[in-house]
Amino acid sequence: MWPGQSMSLEIEEVLYEGKSDFQKVQVFKSTTYGTVLVLDGVIQVTERDEFAYQEMMAHLPLFSHPNPKKVLVIGGGDGGVLREVARHPCIERIDICEIDKMVVDVSKKYLKGMSRGYDDPRVTLYVQDGYQFMLNRKNEYDIIVVDSSDPVGPAEVLFKEPFFAAMAGALREGGIAATQGECMWLHTDVVATVINFSRKYFKSIDYASVSIPTYPCGTIGVLCLSKGVSCRTPTRQPSAQLATDLKYYTSEVHKAAFVLPAFVQRALPKTN
Repeated sequence: MWPGQSMSLEIEEVLYEGKSDFQKVQVFKSTTYGTVLVLDGVIQVTERDEFAYQEMMAHLPLFSHPNPKKVLVIGGGDGGVLREVARHPCIERIDICEIDKMVVDVSKKYLKGMSRGYDDPRVTLYVQDGYQFMLNRKNEYDIIVVDSSDPVGPAEVLFKEPFFAAMAGALREGGIAATQGECMWLHTDVVATVINFSRKYFKSIDYASVSIPTYPCGTIGVLCLSKGVSCRTPTRQPSAQLATDLKYYTSEVHKAAFVLPAFVQRALPKTN
């Protein structure tokens, strides 16, 4: 996937190896990054740095919305995004649609710090295809978070135009979607393609960058797509207790994440 480069972690103990109907699933204990979830040979989360990705994927759209009530998570079987979404007491319902039940089961067993998101009574799990799920739900959600793996295998459809059209249809007026936006050092062509076709369905599109060491080149993107206002500035602030609990997200980091290097600004289409 990334010609000419690789990322490696030292394995202390292999905890699980299996093959689902969709992909190879592995879990191992590393010497320095805690427990690691791997899908088809690609690192998905590690206990040491997962909070950076989970917090930004969830809180960038959530704190950009003035009063979110209903949230849908597509993918995210490890439960980390659920954990972060559940930190918002204003939310009344959280649906998660994960195509691979093995990811959910393995995460509940080996990644309890993330999978505790499933314990929230507002959460309902649907094991099915996220695209088909959204086609049957119109104007239903305030926030949709797409916690996908890379655009190969079962996640490939999550980077295609019909998926984004369905996502826009499932959002209420003023709704916001956040999708995994790949790495700005490697995938600006993929991101640019998504931005170009998404203009048909969303009023505002913004790209944020997140620092996380175990993803390619140490960064990952979050593409925020809004049917209302831009996500560049939060409309709500974390409570004093939540601000203490969070490890990466702050209101200042929220705004700074959308400030991109010159080469990325040039590579991506103008979005607002």
